[in-house]
Amino acid sequence: MENTNKPNNRRPRKFNNREQKEFEERVVQINRISKTVKGGRRMRFSALVVVGDKKGRVGFGLAKANEVPDAIRKALEAARKSVLRVPLVDNYRTIPHGITGSYGAGEVVLRPAAPGTGIIAGGAVRAILELAGATDVVAKCTGSRTPINMVRATMNGLENLKTVNGVAKLRGKKVEEIR
Repeated sequence: MENTNKPNNRRPRKFNNREQKEFEERVVQINRISKTVKGGRRMRFSALVVVGDKKGRVGFGLAKANEVPDAIRKALEAARKSVLRVPLVDNYRTIPHGITGSYGAGEVVLRPAAPGTGIIAGGAVRAILELAGATDVVAKCTGSRTPINMVRATMNGLENLKTVNGVAKLRGKKVEEIR
């Protein structure tokens, strides 16, 4: 027989009510910056972060702070504000057409690829394409290979992508007339 007069000493369970994150985050680069002042050197950190939902939305942020975690947090806030929609085709598989994005001395050539190719790209460009949700894209970087320039050039290329539907609407024609 159970004793029902016994006091309930158990603590209430803490449920993990953490909400699902809207964006996945990836730190691309952390730089140590030193500024020489009268008393010596002042160290700060800059963080380059990319965020995306793997469904066609991606953004990046760059921020500086005295400590690394603060720089990352500030960069994440900046990245969430700069999110743009990437027009991916074939069920979020690849980009609609080849394009060259440029920023400063850096250029990134992005081309659609056949199913099963994967993302053929280097560090910073790969992070953006993966978080955008693309699975088959070929990219080539030329000129400056600085991660910041590569991220900005890739975003420039993705920003200028157009779909067949968008071009048809712009020209006031039917999709069949353009294809």
